[in-house]
Amino acid sequence: MSDFVPPRGFEEALRPPVDVRRARITPSILRPSRGTGEASARLAQVARRAPEVMVKITGRTRDGGHLQRHLDYISRNGALPLEGPDGERLKGRSEVRELAHDWAEELATEPGRRRDAPVSLSIVLSMPAGTEAFRLHDAAQAFAADVFGDRFPYVFALHDEGRHPHVHLTVRMLGRDGERLNPRKADLQTWREGFARALRDRSVEAEATPRRARGVARKAERTPVRKMCERFVAGKGALPKVLAAAYREALKAGGGNGPWLAKIRARELAVRRALVAEALRLGRSERAEDRALAALVERFVRERPVPETRDQALRRTAAERDRSGRTR
Repeated sequence: MSDFVPPRGFEEALRPPVDVRRARITPSILRPSRGTGEASARLAQVARRAPEVMVKITGRTRDGGHLQRHLDYISRNGALPLEGPDGERLKGRSEVRELAHDWAEELATEPGRRRDAPVSLSIVLSMPAGTEAFRLHDAAQAFAADVFGDRFPYVFALHDEGRHPHVHLTVRMLGRDGERLNPRKADLQTWREGFARALRDRSVEAEATPRRARGVARKAERTPVRKMCERFVAGKGALPKVLAAAYREALKAGGGNGPWLAKIRARELAVRRALVAEALRLGRSERAEDRALAALVERFVRERPVPETRDQALRRTAAERDRSGRTR
């Protein structure tokens, strides 16, 4: 590849949504590129639409009984082994029950512990459908060892239902040296980057880019809301109150036309201009690899979606339904 100087708009697109220097649990792993190869490889990953990793905190357990029920769930009532550091494997409900008891007992001895202090943190690691389960497992194993190591005890289990394998990772909130696990948003960003890197180390294309790098303006809906909406669309449930309120707000006169729309459009224009400028520069290179990357970036810009807010999406959906009703 030729020398690559990331254009300003492209750098802005890849800037994490939070300052990773504020990470409390994990040191920052998002450092400026130190070589041209790393920058051009990142651009190629983005232009190829590499699958995005998901690292999601799904909850906290509040006592030993709650922890045991959670571990029963992720171990399929002892049918799946729970794996820990150094290859430790717990099998069967009795070993799962013993682990839950031990963690709860450790927490009970913590000096100055609040009565409502959680016992464990529940995390899900996943990739889009199609990722090989054994590679996902190995990446999750490496990720957990890198992030939590011997500081915070943890166990994890791979759920491989065929279409969408994912890993449930449960980490004890009380560290071995008395430190409490209390991650910030910056930690979640560094965790995404670390998990994506672990997958790439195992020949799985994976990225952890901000939404703006992909031309996406909306946050993903919370799982309970998404499931209620899916049931409604399938005709198996009522219209969720949160979605009904969102429709009312979106369909109001002038709804959704706030000042943030101008900022979204300006940011998208800057990113597109930066990508086009880099494609033109690469296209003039004498190296076939650069020209191939230029063509890839050009196609990415042409096919890049126009950012759409939730209000805009709801108004569009309502208009499509209205047109559909008139044509019947």
